[in-house]
Amino acid sequence: MDNLIRGKAFVVGDNIDTDQIIPAEYLSYNPSLPEERTYFGKYAMSGVPIAQSGLPGGNVPFVEPDALASEFALIIGGRNFGCGSSREHAPLAIAEAGVRVVVAESYARIFYRNSINGAYLVPLETPTRLVESFVTGDAFSLDLAAGVLTNLTHSQKHKLSALGDAGEIVAAGGIFEYAKQAGMLE
Repeated sequence: MDNLIRGKAFVVGDNIDTDQIIPAEYLSYNPSLPEERTYFGKYAMSGVPIAQSGLPGGNVPFVEPDALASEFALIIGGRNFGCGSSREHAPLAIAEAGVRVVVAESYARIFYRNSINGAYLVPLETPTRLVESFVTGDAFSLDLAAGVLTNLTHSQKHKLSALGDAGEIVAAGGIFEYAKQAGMLE
């Protein structure tokens, strides 16, 4: 993964659950089949109330109706992002939509671990409430190595919490690849 990511941010609020990230009706697709896996990206974040996306204005879909991926490169969430069921499909859906990093105040533990273990996403935490500093569509720059997220639209820099040892798992390609590289698995 590149250490510098640029693009547009998609902003949501608190308690975004896995049913909002990928509604149950789309779990019939098989993620091990490439032709079906793309549908996870198409329907990612489709359960987020449209009035909540893009706080405060809303009315911005994460993925346009006829697209398979999102125009947004980053999701910014509030507290308890990824709460709800333990489905691995939630971080997979966001990744299939083209997003590699989510920045939130806090995560549901199972979503956080699924993101890292599958190397789907880099789940970064912020000590400040960024959902009040960004609006959907704001341009951003994220320096992963320095842990700094810059809102280019408003010229504001925000320091993020370090990923710690979990970063090694994501960099290796997931928990199994990490275990193989560390000599824990043959």
